[in-house]
Amino acid sequence: MRLTEADYAALDYRLAKHDAYLESHYPGDPGGRQPVHTAYIPADKISGFRSWGVRALAAMEEYGFDFPHAPLVRAKLAREPIEDLRVDFEDGYGVRDDDAEDAAVREAAAVLLDGERPPFLGIRIKSFEAATRRRALRTLDLFLTHYPLPFVVTLPKVSGPDQVSAMVVLCSRLERAYERSLRFEIQIELPAAIVGANGRAVVARLITAAAGRCVGLHFGTYDYTSALGIAAAHQSLEHPAADYAKSVMQAAAAQTGVRLSDGSTNVLPVGSASEVASAWQLHHRLVTRSLARGFYQGWDLHPAHLPTRYSATYEFFVSGRDVAVERLKRYLSRQESGIADEPATARALAGYLLRGLDCGALDDAGFPRETLLALVVG
Repeated sequence: MRLTEADYAALDYRLAKHDAYLESHYPGDPGGRQPVHTAYIPADKISGFRSWGVRALAAMEEYGFDFPHAPLVRAKLAREPIEDLRVDFEDGYGVRDDDAEDAAVREAAAVLLDGERPPFLGIRIKSFEAATRRRALRTLDLFLTHYPLPFVVTLPKVSGPDQVSAMVVLCSRLERAYERSLRFEIQIELPAAIVGANGRAVVARLITAAAGRCVGLHFGTYDYTSALGIAAAHQSLEHPAADYAKSVMQAAAAQTGVRLSDGSTNVLPVGSASEVASAWQLHHRLVTRSLARGFYQGWDLHPAHLPTRYSATYEFFVSGRDVAVERLKRYLSRQESGIADEPATARALAGYLLRGLDCGALDDAGFPRETLLALVVG
């Protein structure tokens, strides 16, 4: 061997800045549960969020829900129908005068504090575009005044890093004022958030500008496809243009600890029995499609979306559980098999099983939770 300790030390010195860069920008999976969906409810309708489970169960009975794992779905809807709730003060709520929105903020805080809440929740404020910026700040400030528990803030229609940097400054100011920690999600709804006017990719710059405060990237199906000029009849989270945007999001967020959420379908399971059945078939397929593409979370806009959300999610994990367990066992025991799994694949297998446990699809993942988590976070 010809290399000396001095050679090792010299290379460590040369790459020290890059090592620090990797540690800072790519910390890996944060661990902990990720909700499988976000239920977006307009602020003036938030008082009805606790009825979503009952309404979803009623829809299953009325229209004859015939999808996999119906018993598991019913149990989930009775126990925890909404995993992640977002009180919407943006598009779903619309533009009101200040007195009306102030009242809606106070009412939403009171409703959330009066009884059980989902394990994850937050608010979507208006965008930082000039026309709505002051209202966005006022709503966030007022909600902090009346809601003392942790929550996440969704920042919509982000079009560049300067808006994210401004959100970081705002969070710092509010943290000092309220002595609380604030984190936020970035909604990718505009083409400018994917490719900037200078021709450069933008999403990774948004994450960097967040200075560790961004916990998620959420795709906005209809704002994004509409901005591209796609006809309304063809706007969908499976449109190729949407897939391209989400691939960029996925690459930018990989190993950063920022989690991804797909968008929604605007086809609601309402109307005649045939219309509900068609909407359920579509939603079940779209949820399965998102899961297969590595988007483990999505938006739901109606209580009757919940049965197909959970059915598709449970089927995704239950159907692959045995193969994943066997592959991981062979990898950990170094048994030879027909698939040459590597450490990265082992992390993916462990993450898959851990997600299955977290969402309630699996009650036995073949390994203790601690073992799976150790593999995922390294």
